[in-house]
Amino acid sequence: MLFNRRSFLVAGLTAAISFAIPSFVSADDMKYGLLPDKPFNGAKLNILSVVTPQFDGLMLRDKEFTEMTGIETEWTFIPFGSLQEKIAAEGVAANGAYDVVNFLDSWGPPNAHWLEPIDDLMKRDGISMDRYPAAFARSAQFQGKTLGFPLRAHPQLMFYRKDLIPEAPKSWEEIIEVGKKLKESHPDIAPLALYYNNDGNRQNLFIWLNFLWAAGGDIFNDDWTAAWASDAGIKATEDYIALHTTHKVTNPNSLAFVEQDARQSFMQGKSAMIPVWWWAYSGFYNPDSSTLKKEQVGFAGMPSYQGKTTSYAISMPFSISKYSKNKGAAWEFMKWLSNPEMDKANAIVREVGGKKIVNNVVTHITSLQDEEVNKANDGIQAAAWESLKESDIMPQIEEWSEVGDILSAAIAKAAGGGNVKELMTAAAAQSDKILKRAGRIE
Repeated sequence: MLFNRRSFLVAGLTAAISFAIPSFVSADDMKYGLLPDKPFNGAKLNILSVVTPQFDGLMLRDKEFTEMTGIETEWTFIPFGSLQEKIAAEGVAANGAYDVVNFLDSWGPPNAHWLEPIDDLMKRDGISMDRYPAAFARSAQFQGKTLGFPLRAHPQLMFYRKDLIPEAPKSWEEIIEVGKKLKESHPDIAPLALYYNNDGNRQNLFIWLNFLWAAGGDIFNDDWTAAWASDAGIKATEDYIALHTTHKVTNPNSLAFVEQDARQSFMQGKSAMIPVWWWAYSGFYNPDSSTLKKEQVGFAGMPSYQGKTTSYAISMPFSISKYSKNKGAAWEFMKWLSNPEMDKANAIVREVGGKKIVNNVVTHITSLQDEEVNKANDGIQAAAWESLKESDIMPQIEEWSEVGDILSAAIAKAAGGGNVKELMTAAAAQSDKILKRAGRIE
């Protein structure tokens, strides 16, 4: 069990955390580590969440939470494209309209000032971030503090057409070879769907990072100067761009593609391979969204570059707002929402509250390795677990969105035929100016 069985005095909470909890708690344990005797009975929580079947599955189960705690919940679901603006607006409003909020990990640093650290509460209730893969855990932390739980988190996988490609390519070099053969045998199908568009969400960095990190490069040096303009970084970037400009194994529309466009290209049978988040799997064979059948869709870990594989991982944590007037109730909700049993059930049970739920996203290590979970999802969690063993995340600094936008623009221009070295060197100079202004570079 991740929740310790013990009695405790709530008065022993760290003084800095002003959660209104009764001074004494019964020794009787509750499921999921929830507090007994419904100390927050009658409270109502407002939850802001991204739209996804995974969280539909959680929302449809929250009657159990209300019955156990007496706490009512009201969910507001926002499409991903509008969520960043909504999160920023909530931070500015500072009115506690939402008690619990869901956000992309790279948005955490600029919003950390209004997200409640939970380390002391986890320690009190015997919860450890070790239950998550290291990359997922880091994505919910900032400056040594844990801001939430990474309840929606994704490794990258390479999806491919099994009817066209018998075995998954194990390296980017092999992808180029397979791609050139496919262009001859199936000229109406592009070998690879990539997304080089400068879309404002920095999606064209997602695959680039695989090249950069595998080459031994990095985004920043220890002194926060830009590291991507090193010889190794430039070579890795040139090879990433060359998939489109030199080898021409990408979909011709990849310059205009965002991730969704690339997924659509794969689902419509117009591209034979796509490196993308694991959650996309069910949509790739869903007859409502795809022309492909399940037996046509294969997946494997990300391919290696120069003999090494290091992939990018991402998460969407849930956090408690510092402006919430119901922090104690919100923590109870967070414990219920993040418990390992829920994580597993939400990837196995296909109907909740009369609604069909198809979800393969889990975030606990136990779920990733669980036989039942893997059996219900064609073993995709096992492939994800292998991918996550060598994964990293975007830099967790307040200035990342500004620096990332500069990088994203440079990548888009390079894919359009620009000089990689000149563009990436100029981007490095801009980044250094930003971080010097911010006081990170002396």
